[in-house]
Amino acid sequence: MEFICKTKFIHFSPYKMRLLADVIRGKDVPYALGWLATYKTKRTTPIKKTLESAVANAKHLANVEADSLLIKEIKVDQGPMFKYFKPGAQGRANRQTKRLSHISIILESKQ
Repeated sequence: MEFICKTKFIHFSPYKMRLLADVIRGKDVPYALGWLATYKTKRTTPIKKTLESAVANAKHLANVEADSLLIKEIKVDQGPMFKYFKPGAQGRANRQTKRLSHISIILESKQ
């Protein structure tokens, strides 16, 4: 059985978040939660919260414990971009973009 959790409009670039998602893809849930807890960067917080929410969905819907779950799929997609201008050299305006991310995690039981 599969359990899904999605988080949208995360204020981190998807390019930087995908590096963290690649590490925990295919791993079991206790290992992934432990790795995210020990890796010291702020970008791990939304992934960890989404993973914990997916585990809570599994426990609530089918009474499945976290020890018997695997991360089947984790995707970090690009959301909308904030576009704004900042002052540049010689009176010019430089365009800046702030990228947002969407995270989706699919868990499955080991059996």
